Amino acid sequence: MSRRYFGTDGIRGVANVKLTPELAFRLGQGAGRTLENKRVVIGRDTRRSGPMLGAALAAGFCSVGVDVVALGVVPTPTVAQVARRCGYGLGAVISASHNPAPDNGIKLIGPDGGKVPDAQELEIERLMDDTFEDRPEGAAIGLLTSDRADVAHYFDFLLNLVPEGLSGMKIAVDASNGAAYELAPLVLEKLGAEIVVVAAEPDGNNINLECGATHPQRVQELTKSGGCHIGVAFDGDADRAVFSDEQGRLINGDRTIAIWSAYRQSRGELDPATVVGTVMSNGGFGAWLESRGITLERAPVGDKYVSERIRATGARIGGEQSGHIIFPALGPTGDGLATALELFRTIALSGRTASSWYDEFENWPQVLINVTVRERDGWDAQPNVARALQEAAERLGQRGRVNVRPSGTQPMIRVMVEADGYDLRDEVAGLVLSAMETDLDAKVYSRVDLTHALGD
Repeated sequence: MSRRYFGTDGIRGVANVKLTPELAFRLGQGAGRTLENKRVVIGRDTRRSGPMLGAALAAGFCSVGVDVVALGVVPTPTVAQVARRCGYGLGAVISASHNPAPDNGIKLIGPDGGKVPDAQELEIERLMDDTFEDRPEGAAIGLLTSDRADVAHYFDFLLNLVPEGLSGMKIAVDASNGAAYELAPLVLEKLGAEIVVVAAEPDGNNINLECGATHPQRVQELTKSGGCHIGVAFDGDADRAVFSDEQGRLINGDRTIAIWSAYRQSRGELDPATVVGTVMSNGGFGAWLESRGITLERAPVGDKYVSERIRATGARIGGEQSGHIIFPALGPTGDGLATALELFRTIALSGRTASSWYDEFENWPQVLINVTVRERDGWDAQPNVARALQEAAERLGQRGRVNVRPSGTQPMIRVMVEADGYDLRDEVAGLVLSAMETDLDAKVYSRVDLTHALGD
């Protein structure tokens, strides 16, 4: 069944244009009517449009008899933890994550702290368009309160991740002028770390503006110039994080998983000896894991698929290059603050520098090329493309990979080529692109060298 409102990660669009208060109100009504437990917790990031959309969403919930507790500005994982631990029927987050400030989004979180099931989203969509006449009155109307008391549960949860504290560690923090701007410095200082903070002065319009996880160069420079042991950059809603070693080199999701899993393995705490990445996870990372007896399971791109593969394998960690890491023992979704604390603790306990961990392996040269096409469907049935992909696989053998996938929303094909050397990588990429130009009238839209970048 096609969807009218929900995308892969809630409802998202330019605030007050596509994502209007009217739509937020109808979403609150529709979602509220699906609930047996009529208690909802709402959080938001720092965008100017957040209070407007939050008020409309809360009004929709209250109009169908649902009580709402508004936490104010908090990371997405705070809402997930509070929903799971404090007995709410639903959580809602008003955020567009890493998108620019004019955008916003609304994501619904189930009482287990995970994504609302697809079937419930479809039912919510149906109810959003359903005429609703039987409105509650008087004491049956939902009550909206603003209360941050439940945030203390999440704060304590974070502190308990590092019982030894972080005294002696100097950490650079880029809060992206987003949802972590207040909580991340508070937690790190409480744990005894010395911190140097940037992008922690949100004004409603500067979230993700040349800062945060999508612009890691800022924290990389700050970590090196500030003499810090390590740096962290969060995205706008703080459900993911990327890092810098003391030399200013990027520690993306692959390397975060590598450091955490290798240290746990050294202590006999990695059972099973399996981690979950994606089809984009670097071959150098995979080869290094294999040399240590750790299996890399690859899922399609997307936290939903990573979560599914974690459940299927029993892995203790999984994630994407972009820094969205899932620790199933801590919760079913990514949490940037928890990821940061897990990595900081691992480095502290190992007695090693972040750079020594970085030097454990070299990434294989990896490139992502986005090509525009007239039609996505049937791209893999074209004869020249099929022959080129077969020849590419033969040339690469065990020395690399080709991954080709159509965009889910645009007339575009994404071609990832990876090899253990730049010449082989570029040779194979040229072979595949030439076939696509012939069969699909493809045009190169963008080319990104992912060898030392975020990916995903």
